Amino acid sequence: MFNAEKVKNECVQWIRDFFEKNGKDCNAVVGISGGKDSSVVAALCVEALGRDRVIGVLMPCGEQHDIDMAKLLVETLGIRHYIVNIQDAVNGVISNIPFELQTQSLTNLPARIRMTTLYAVSQSNNGRVANTCNLSEDWVGYSTRYGDAAGDFSPCSHLTVDEVKQIGRLLGLPAVLVDKVPIDGLCGKTDEDNLGFTYAELDRYIREGVIEDAVKKEKIDRMHERNLFKLQLMPSFEPGLD
Repeated sequence: MFNAEKVKNECVQWIRDFFEKNGKDCNAVVGISGGKDSSVVAALCVEALGRDRVIGVLMPCGEQHDIDMAKLLVETLGIRHYIVNIQDAVNGVISNIPFELQTQSLTNLPARIRMTTLYAVSQSNNGRVANTCNLSEDWVGYSTRYGDAAGDFSPCSHLTVDEVKQIGRLLGLPAVLVDKVPIDGLCGKTDEDNLGFTYAELDRYIREGVIEDAVKKEKIDRMHERNLFKLQLMPSFEPGLD
């Protein structure tokens, strides 16, 4: 049985310990999308460090239909925040590449530019960048390498979607943020539309090893195996120096 209060308290202490070892006076810099993951990570950082040491960065790409959710979060937490529209940067890269980018490249480019933006804000504000991925997304590779999969510390990467939601409710976040239908923010589809299975099915399979639909099981296993490289250190050649 998942004990949300115990895990939340342990995670808060883990964040404090990380900053004690990796920047006693540093700020946590969190990319704020208005979804549950960035909301919970930001709230955990506020509890661990205090609101004065948490900086939210909202990064629409042109018009973002749900940016009010991101604004609601930073207002609820009372944290300093910046809004950086990345559309010009995205368009600048696309217009200067001398060939037509594939669809997946176009989808992932904004995520990587967002991470570049987070590190620019972080380095200019004595910061450490928070990774906002969860275990369920990481399990099937539903993240962009060097985009939202990057960061300096990761409070929720060992927590499933359901567990993140439980902690969000415990933290007192607005229900509209915790239970908001997750979308990728890039192509406009919901996560579950893109994946072809629900997070409830995936979470149960991860934690209990149970899934009734053989086709979905095969797809999850295939995605997990194919995307393991995203969770591992970059392979590097080690020369023999005998």
